[in-house]
Amino acid sequence: MLENSQTHFEKACENTAFQSLHVRTQDFLRDKATAYRLSFSQIQQLIVIAVDLQMWGEDIEAFWIDKESKKEAFATVQKTYETLKSTLKIYPAIENFCLAEASFSDQAASVGARALPEQRDKNTLQKEMFKIEEVAKEHLGLGSCPVASPKTRCCNLMTLDAVESCGFDCSYCSIQSFYKNNTVTFDKNFAQKLERLELDPAKTYHIGTGQSSDSLMWGNRSGVLEALFNFARKNPNVILELKSKSDNIAYLLENDVPKNVICTWSLNPQVIIDNEEKRASSLEARIQSARALADKGVLVGFHFHPIVLFEGWQEAYTSIAHKLTHTFTCKEIALVSMGTLTFIKPVLKKIRLRAQNSKILQMPLTDASGKYSYPLSTKEEMFSTLYHAFKPWHGSVFFYLCMEDVRLWQKVFGYEFENNEKFEEAMLKAYSAKIKASI
Repeated sequence: MLENSQTHFEKACENTAFQSLHVRTQDFLRDKATAYRLSFSQIQQLIVIAVDLQMWGEDIEAFWIDKESKKEAFATVQKTYETLKSTLKIYPAIENFCLAEASFSDQAASVGARALPEQRDKNTLQKEMFKIEEVAKEHLGLGSCPVASPKTRCCNLMTLDAVESCGFDCSYCSIQSFYKNNTVTFDKNFAQKLERLELDPAKTYHIGTGQSSDSLMWGNRSGVLEALFNFARKNPNVILELKSKSDNIAYLLENDVPKNVICTWSLNPQVIIDNEEKRASSLEARIQSARALADKGVLVGFHFHPIVLFEGWQEAYTSIAHKLTHTFTCKEIALVSMGTLTFIKPVLKKIRLRAQNSKILQMPLTDASGKYSYPLSTKEEMFSTLYHAFKPWHGSVFFYLCMEDVRLWQKVFGYEFENNEKFEEAMLKAYSAKIKASI
């Protein structure tokens, strides 16, 4: 009988993150599964709960209460888990956030374009943690945004895989489910393929390079930035967006940047960067980098994607918005986008298999057109809060929601686009006007 129970448990653990659990937790789950004769489904659900709690710094043993029936025992731990998921997460050092934010503009002015020494060391360290490969790929990685959905409003961005895989390894990132073995890949023939690419000269294109890797982290390694700049100069009808969480802007400061290149940064409060974007540049360094390039005449923009809810989120994100509106003029800013955590099943599985210290999954995961995200009412609150904080820029900067439910637009902005084509048209018109004004 015991052998059958052990076999049952082992089969239930197959294709789960059971091995990511501490040995003591594994033994605890094995004992409870045997004692209560838990079903396959219950064992697998319990493993998910245990892994999540472990990542959040909790222990499932503290949540378990023995009951007379397995139904009662399982329901009790499940209820406690769901309650914790719906509770705003608390990160360490959150009390220091406001003080750090208050000094941004003064520090940016004094440091200017210089990268902080500790940040340069950090960038070097992250690059050394990944294997770099240069391969001759058959095709140029140019295509449509891979996360487009008919139930979300999409700007029809075209994505260009200048580099594959990212060195920042943020806890929530979908890139981790596409590329493996900590290998970052450069195409040996990227420049030649880009040079041969023929585009319709009568059409305006919006192309981004931040989908498969960070656009700036690797600098001009393998001539990537040089090739992109040559491509932008050759095709003035292309709006080329470099999206980043890096402060590695040396190549851009030392070379002429085509006017149709827009540099954008994904921003989050420092407490989120410290806990969920641990290898990326600091918030201060990202803002300083944007300021340095804006001083050079480069159009910049900001993506608040993903917005992460935690205790104090309203004040934290509002503080960043106020800092930006005091640090930049509307003429320097092409865009501000907003979005939040949205997961597909392979990414959820990958996060749990890695079982890193992270509270990113401590959130209510509701269905979002086949994916998992915050409820719509929560999204409306977070987007509206941030948009209101940018009131000085309303009407002068292009704001949009990235891959969010179409029903949110009217509630957040007071307007909406009837389809993706109208959205794309408005975006291209706004960006083109800013580019023209900067020439």
